[in-house]
Amino acid sequence: MARSPFRLLAVAASCLLVVALCLPSMALAKTRLAFSGGPDGGTFQYFSNAISSRLSKMIPDVEVSNMASAGSVENLRRVNSGDADFGVIYAGDLYLGATGQLTNDPRKYSNVLSMAYLYGAPAHLAVLADSGITQVMDLVGKRVAVGPAGSGAAASAQRYFTALGLWDKMKVEFIGYSEAASSLGDRKIEAMWVFAGYPNSSIIQAAASNSIRLLSLVDAAKVTNFFQNNPYYAEVTIPAGTYTGVDYDVQTVQDSTIWVAGKHVKADIVEKALTEVFSPEGLAYMLSVTKAAAAMSIKDGNYGIVTPLHAGAAKFWQANGLTLTAAQQPL
Repeated sequence: MARSPFRLLAVAASCLLVVALCLPSMALAKTRLAFSGGPDGGTFQYFSNAISSRLSKMIPDVEVSNMASAGSVENLRRVNSGDADFGVIYAGDLYLGATGQLTNDPRKYSNVLSMAYLYGAPAHLAVLADSGITQVMDLVGKRVAVGPAGSGAAASAQRYFTALGLWDKMKVEFIGYSEAASSLGDRKIEAMWVFAGYPNSSIIQAAASNSIRLLSLVDAAKVTNFFQNNPYYAEVTIPAGTYTGVDYDVQTVQDSTIWVAGKHVKADIVEKALTEVFSPEGLAYMLSVTKAAAAMSIKDGNYGIVTPLHAGAAKFWQANGLTLTAAQQPL
């Protein structure tokens, strides 16, 4: 039986109406992502919250939620499993996790890919200016505070001093930064090790009431296998004038803080995210949130990264004129 042309028109109109009603919801569909940061009030959390807010505001089809976290290793595990899409991880944990060398954890975390360098945590080795200690090797037999037992600072100190053959020749004390600063001034210890961004409050504390010297660490490391065995450490300079009385550049070593993405995150989203955050406006916004973001720049975007880049990140950095190392080649 032939259908009435009026009925056909009515059916067509109904179909058009359904499509029209669906378009707004289709247009509002977003890619929802999770960013694993750090403890409340910590630097990791400042970065993850700022980046999440910026991306959600500036990229129309993306919404990023910030997640509190215990820190670097938890972020590694979350991103690897897909429980988070982005994260902030120390380059050391990223490297050790990728190669199955994390302490008491032989698993290989192969689904976590680097995106960008955010900031560094350099080592400070402070002594009193009148102590007679002018180089690292002078610490034989000396009392050296390295941070609390089990801390990242103590672990980094052990790696560094072991490479130099000093770890078992010093009198190591596992105490916190603030206590170490007081102990240095009271001459209860001869040196204090701090592994944190500069300017650091405990070094400021030590320099406020004492004349201090910061020892350069790079030359001593270079005559050992330190950098070869720990390729996630990089050289960095603490500029002259950062601390009272330290009117010279200090060459030291640092671990790097890396923005990462899961292998499952689409390359175009990673590229869009980097384009936004590393724009002049994005960098200005990051700096308004935390001073640590002063280390972020296009020219240093792949600095300190010793693990493979996400394909979207590799495309972005190469388009901005950076050369990728062999270790950074995307998977």
